[in-house]
Amino acid sequence: MDTLTAAPAPPATESIPRVLATEAALTLIATLTAEHGKLLFHQSGGCCDGSSPMCYAQGDYIVGDRDVRMGEIGGAPFYMSPSQFEYWQHTQLIIDVVPGRGGMFSLENGRDQRFLTRSRLFTDDELERLAPLAFGAAD
Repeated sequence: MDTLTAAPAPPATESIPRVLATEAALTLIATLTAEHGKLLFHQSGGCCDGSSPMCYAQGDYIVGDRDVRMGEIGGAPFYMSPSQFEYWQHTQLIIDVVPGRGGMFSLENGRDQRFLTRSRLFTDDELERLAPLAFGAAD
């Protein structure tokens, strides 16, 4: 089975999620949660780890007041900076797992697999039904 098999389309009245995870990503998230407790993701904007979804134990990364909370994957909130959101706001993020070395500070590092962000543009209909945004860390 292809790891990017799309889920059935939600009913027309249901919100469209801004971020999803493949089965492979959900499996790795469950493993990391079992080892580290509650997690959070932050979409990196470049620098030393490129543009990667970074996975942290909650409390090990300080979410900025203006960081955009895109949704949740595997029970973990997913954030990105406002400047990154400007680029990604018209796309649905699909978090996957591929072979390779994880980001230097991301919890999957050293497992010979890493999280990867794939994306697709929202349709006009989906843009009208996007899940609401939140900002800063969830209470």
